[in-house]
Amino acid sequence: MTQSVLVLNSGSSSVKFQLLEPDSGRSLAEGIVERIGEGSSAAALTAGTTHLERNDPVADHAAALRTMASLLEEAGIRLADQDLLAVGHRVVHGGPDLHRPTPVDDALLDRLRELAPLAPLHNPPAILGIEVGREALPDVPHVAVFDTAFFSDLPASAATYAIDRDVAERYRIRRYGFHGTSHQYVSEQAAVFLDRPLTSLRQIVLHLGNGASASAIVGGRPVDTSMGLTPMEGLVMGTRSGDIDPGIIFYLNRTAGMEVGDIESMLNRRSGVRGLGGEVDFRVLHQRIESGDEAARLAYDVYIHRLRKYIGAYLAVLGGADVITFTAGVGENDPAVRRDALSGLGVFGIELDEHLNESPASGARRISAEGAPTAVLVIPTDEELAIARACADVLGGGRGDG
Repeated sequence: MTQSVLVLNSGSSSVKFQLLEPDSGRSLAEGIVERIGEGSSAAALTAGTTHLERNDPVADHAAALRTMASLLEEAGIRLADQDLLAVGHRVVHGGPDLHRPTPVDDALLDRLRELAPLAPLHNPPAILGIEVGREALPDVPHVAVFDTAFFSDLPASAATYAIDRDVAERYRIRRYGFHGTSHQYVSEQAAVFLDRPLTSLRQIVLHLGNGASASAIVGGRPVDTSMGLTPMEGLVMGTRSGDIDPGIIFYLNRTAGMEVGDIESMLNRRSGVRGLGGEVDFRVLHQRIESGDEAARLAYDVYIHRLRKYIGAYLAVLGGADVITFTAGVGENDPAVRRDALSGLGVFGIELDEHLNESPASGARRISAEGAPTAVLVIPTDEELAIARACADVLGGGRGDG
């Protein structure tokens, strides 16, 4: 029987899951349990042609995993009958020392708890997911895979903030970067798609989802990325502000009387595209723009302006790009964002083919004009597969290229 990996992505009120074969890359089942602890919980699973939904209350994360197991069994998949190599857990922040996929033990959980202040919105739910996962599946190895790992060896000039050195060292303040699993996977797939050695490419990867980040990659290794100590820095996102003048925080505290926690919540949850335009779904945003909504137009324009600034900056960092790749929900599905982000960049060898860009095709594809020096690609990210393969590698399960 082919070995499989169960990948869990635990949020504060949701658990996403996927059962995959790391060798072949085949997904056996995927789903989500959301609104955990609320009266209106919901769960869904897709396995081949089978699609199941439930709306029963889910009290906590332990109950969410029981719901997951029940849905899998209803779809004909019993975890006990699987040759389960590992349970892989996505952990957003690995801090300064956790750079590789790491088998979970009590000591690792203690280290993750110590790192919680670096990612207070993300790491505690991940820890909870690991705890309940180990209880539910105690005889299977559990592996933590870190979003920050790919960016752990950024050049010091890119990783270092220009603040008091002693303070930075004492409190482990540096630019860590996030979405690393996606940036690594997509940059590797870009090389495969182009049939060129990864080591020969200068790449810009644009991960544009509700969370958004950009990276500059040379020879398969990142030299810069837009997110920093936390996932708030960089591009304008669905609900996060991205780059702001830090003086805004002090100004709001002194002048508006806002507590630091309230400011943090605003910058994380009520800023970005939602804060400006009242909407995070770009399909709805475009509809509102077409109807003359000026707030929606401004939100979109600010989003594109920041994206173009980072593309320009990374062209300078790299000395030009061989390939620019769009990925994640907005990057893969919104041709207007791709068009507007790259318009007028022909002087840098960047030119889209309008027909290819507008095509509703799915999967990895080239959308740059024929003969353009810089290849522009759309490559669907697959963080779950990357996590599954990382688990197989660290546990010696081996894998093919899929």
